[in-house]
Amino acid sequence: MTIKNIKIHIEKNSQNIGEDFKRLFHGRGGLYDGWKHLTIDSIDTILSVALYDEEVSEVELLEMLKEFTSDTRYKTIVLQRRYLRGSPSEIVVGEIADDLYVVENGVKIKLNLLSNKNSGYFPDMKKGREFVRENAKDKSVLNLFSYTCAFSLSANLGGASKVSNIDMSKGALSTGRTNHHLNDLDMRGISFHPYNILKSFSRIKKKGPYDLIIIDPPTFQKGSFEATKDYRKLIMKLPQIAAEDCLLLACLNSPELDVEFITDLMKELAPSFKFVRRLDNVEEFASADENRSLKNLVFQREKI
Repeated sequence: MTIKNIKIHIEKNSQNIGEDFKRLFHGRGGLYDGWKHLTIDSIDTILSVALYDEEVSEVELLEMLKEFTSDTRYKTIVLQRRYLRGSPSEIVVGEIADDLYVVENGVKIKLNLLSNKNSGYFPDMKKGREFVRENAKDKSVLNLFSYTCAFSLSANLGGASKVSNIDMSKGALSTGRTNHHLNDLDMRGISFHPYNILKSFSRIKKKGPYDLIIIDPPTFQKGSFEATKDYRKLIMKLPQIAAEDCLLLACLNSPELDVEFITDLMKELAPSFKFVRRLDNVEEFASADENRSLKNLVFQREKI
């Protein structure tokens, strides 16, 4: 695929676009030869570009994007060089507000585009958040690895009776509180706990049992979580904290691990939870190998 082809691609994907977030180009899915290390996102009037490898022709790419934005809704181009550790993001064109947020299905989520790490928002999880919103009514919800608490927003809007957000990052939880205030949500029943999940099970258990549990861990976080060895530790604990008919959303975004990695662990360690279905992924995040792309798996615990 050439730079010209990318321009045609994003022109098509940006037609009739509004303020809601949309991924215009997803090279990370491996569907476009030579562009696996590029993503381009639409955030209202901002074009957010991320490079994951220095091999991408940056100069030519930016020239094309400046030409593309010259007669569109976009006023700002932000560039993240994710392959450079500690490198600040660059505002190539325009400016961004201090109180920047992204909109998803009418919900506002605080955004930090100038960070060269995660921005505070994972757009590929949109279907998972929709599922939680549709299934949270009157439920006690446990949100493990809550990060900035986007699942909590969905649960709250879906009518959850209470939500427990667990993440070892106090900064992420603080942003989570901001996200709730940003959407004028009732905070009664919403709690935020800076726990190391694998070391704080007894405290998590005290607030159970839970009717809806969300497990959305990082694939690897040094000193905190490693999916290949630690996911099983979470699954082993599920029967002790889950209500009789608990609904579970088990998530994993690791191309090295397939769907069977989770379903096999469930059969072995928590057999009362039966696999229901895998949620469809967002269309713009299509992958050359869907079995190893983002996995949002739904399980239902059978009543004893």
